[in-house]
Amino acid sequence: MAGLLLSEACGLRPLTAAAHFRPRPRLPAADTNRSIPFSGSQPFRLSTVVGPGALLRDCMLRVSAPARPIVVEEEKRDNVSGIQTEEFDPGMPPPFGLAEIRAAIPKHCWVKNTWRSISYVVRDVAVVFGLAAAAASINSWVVWPLYWAAQGTMFWALFVLGHDCGHGSFSNNHKLNSVVGHLLHSSILVPYHGWRISHRTHHQNHGHVENDESWHPLSESVYKSLDTPTRKLRFTFPFPMLAFPFYLWSRSPGKSGSHFNPESDLFVRNEKKDVITSTACWMTMAALLAGLTLVMGPLQMFKLYAIPYLIFVMWLDFVTYLHHHGHEEKLPWYRGKEWSYLRGGLTTVDRDYGWINNIHHDIGTHVIHHLFPQIPHYNLLEATEAAKPVLGKYYREPEKSAPLPFHLIGVLATSLKRDHYVSDTGDVVYYKKDTEL
Repeated sequence: MAGLLLSEACGLRPLTAAAHFRPRPRLPAADTNRSIPFSGSQPFRLSTVVGPGALLRDCMLRVSAPARPIVVEEEKRDNVSGIQTEEFDPGMPPPFGLAEIRAAIPKHCWVKNTWRSISYVVRDVAVVFGLAAAAASINSWVVWPLYWAAQGTMFWALFVLGHDCGHGSFSNNHKLNSVVGHLLHSSILVPYHGWRISHRTHHQNHGHVENDESWHPLSESVYKSLDTPTRKLRFTFPFPMLAFPFYLWSRSPGKSGSHFNPESDLFVRNEKKDVITSTACWMTMAALLAGLTLVMGPLQMFKLYAIPYLIFVMWLDFVTYLHHHGHEEKLPWYRGKEWSYLRGGLTTVDRDYGWINNIHHDIGTHVIHHLFPQIPHYNLLEATEAAKPVLGKYYREPEKSAPLPFHLIGVLATSLKRDHYVSDTGDVVYYKKDTEL
């Protein structure tokens, strides 16, 4: 028994050669059923009768916390003892509930300030028109690349504000959310209701292998059914960063439907009218762009709108992919009874984008947003800080960024090389690498 470790799940496993138990104190004879405290929600009863059979027979655990070993002292090679080690498994159920996280967040973080939200729209729209006017006026090939980078980023900022409308975190006024959402999303060729509904499905099923909607893993069988060129395109930069328009038209491999088609299985019957409205708004914007192309010329519209649109698409795919991939520690995906809304949300990852944080409305503060999408974007940072003590190791502190988040390009490249598919079986699975890709 000296070489075995007793975990809270009452499992036995071998210890390293350097580990040892403290000498067990003699218990009073009268106290034959003493309670030993654990970090879970319930104690277990440990009989003082010695022997492995008695120990296993009397081990009665009723815990809701993840299995974690009792902390033991481990001697290092330099004979310095007393260092405590504790194993953390991100795939185990957390020792807290959604209500505990909610209670830790200050009440004012949930308040939606409509005028403040509108002020962000006014700011971003003014910057978009100002950039376009300045670039068209200067019309220099020295300025155009700077304009493309800046305007594409601002298109992405507009998308995030429309995204808040879709969640209802923009305002308590449903009609205002819909009007602003349509104006913002249609201007960058996104069908507001079609995307809003599929994104709601994503939040309701985040972390679920089959039911998640965006950037979910391919099962091994689906992955191997793809032809070689498709596999390479899916995992070779920059092609995955151009996926969003194709996703809007035909979704991900293994799924069918379109964000523009009211008959798609993405939607239920009472949502068809909304989808038709959004598709009509999208077509109106496409017609407006066609008209401007005739007036201003194809090259000018290519410089003013088309290239910034591509930059926006790359921002969207880049940010949303890294919300769910690329952490240095492999994160689980779930199926069946192992999945829960809380466990799925805890597999999302916060990212730091330096100067871009404020420009794209702190959408990199993503864990709390995924758990509580009703919180306005301008309160996400405070809500996250308040929730950290509850989340503990289930919150992964983002790497600090320089003014521009170039460090995340390496993170993306590493993930595209190793995160290819998950097993067809198992309720807690991790990404596997296709060594032949």
